[in-house]
Amino acid sequence: MKYLLILFLFISSFAFAQESNNKNSKSTFKVSGVCEMCKSRIEKGSIKIKGVKYAKWDLNSNNLSIIYNSTKIDLNTIQKKIAHLGHDTEKFKSSEKVYNSLPECCYYKSVEIHSMNK
Repeated sequence: MKYLLILFLFISSFAFAQESNNKNSKSTFKVSGVCEMCKSRIEKGSIKIKGVKYAKWDLNSNNLSIIYNSTKIDLNTIQKKIAHLGHDTEKFKSSEKVYNSLPECCYYKSVEIHSMNK
């Protein structure tokens, strides 16, 4: 009987652990940037956002892949906080003041304008 009770407790705790993992959501969206310093700022800044568990930004595609706890934070808030770091997202633009405080190698807006003129 003891073993049956222990087995029941183990199975119920395992089921509870699986249920809590379902709160994690995955998303990928564009974040403007042009260099390794941008990559570091975007990834480190994203991870510091409460509820974000994983962040990986691809320099070539400008895609940020994240895993976050959807009960703690929503995708719009994440994108807004990334824009506050100085990097435009699909939904939110960085303020000019924050953007202009970035190192010159991180000025992606001038790169975007230059590539549109080609």
